[in-house]
Amino acid sequence: MNEDQDRSRLGNSPNNLAVLRHMALNVMQKENTTKGSLRGKFKRAGWDDSYLAKLLALF
Repeated sequence: MNEDQDRSRLGNSPNNLAVLRHMALNVMQKENTTKGSLRGKFKRAGWDDSYLAKLLALF
């Protein structure tokens, strides 16, 4: 998820972003209607708005 390029290093922001990343990974792993890798699911969520909406509904 490009953590190396992230510029949030002060205060609680690194911890908060780590929690959000962990939640995103959990949602991707729980979604099992489509086969494929996590990277493929991330790409599909970036390309397909309906798939992204389905993932956000799992939160």
